Amino acid sequence: MDWQALRLSLWLGFLTIAVLLPVAIVAGRWLATTRLRGRALIEAALTLPLVLPPTVIGFYLLVGMGPDSPIGRVWQALFGGALVFSFQGVLLASVIVNLPFAIQPAQRAFEAISQELRDASATCGHSGWQTFRRIELPLAWPGIVTGAVLAFAHTLGEFGVVLMVGGSLPGETRTLALSIYDRVQAFDNAAAASMAAVLMGISLIAVTISFILTGRKRRHG
Repeated sequence: MDWQALRLSLWLGFLTIAVLLPVAIVAGRWLATTRLRGRALIEAALTLPLVLPPTVIGFYLLVGMGPDSPIGRVWQALFGGALVFSFQGVLLASVIVNLPFAIQPAQRAFEAISQELRDASATCGHSGWQTFRRIELPLAWPGIVTGAVLAFAHTLGEFGVVLMVGGSLPGETRTLALSIYDRVQAFDNAAAASMAAVLMGISLIAVTISFILTGRKRRHG
């Protein structure tokens, strides 16, 4: 078992969720309520990570965060190191790749909230923020949790984008998925099988917890 890769994968997953949760809530609610004419194009762009091959996304991220890119030059000037082939670069790539997994369930949850509830809240004198905090957010919480769990599980299993953006540097960018691949390449199937079982077990537990939490919310909501 590559414990170092397991710790890095879990840490990457938790940080990805920490960054994505507020983004998913804001973006999901905005997409659910906006009447902007270009909304369909925005939704399509956010869906691209679901349909494009990871190598395509990884290539564009590698070029967009490379040392010759504006983002790469700014990062180099601020922190004195390259963004690609670093944990920070992998984290940024993970956040981008997981946008649809986090945003779409949140968006669907906010879309399911009746406009009459918002209107009734406004009639009672609640501000927009109070309506969001006291009514919309509790009702949309199952979708938000589902998106967070899906993004976490997907982060644990992401391979192509992580490999292209971060390489496979031990203790820095080598996740458990990459370690499994390395073990298979070395014909160490026993080690690969044990790590694959751990990865599958963690993902199963995470998704099960999501179903339990959202199920309780629906029963008591």
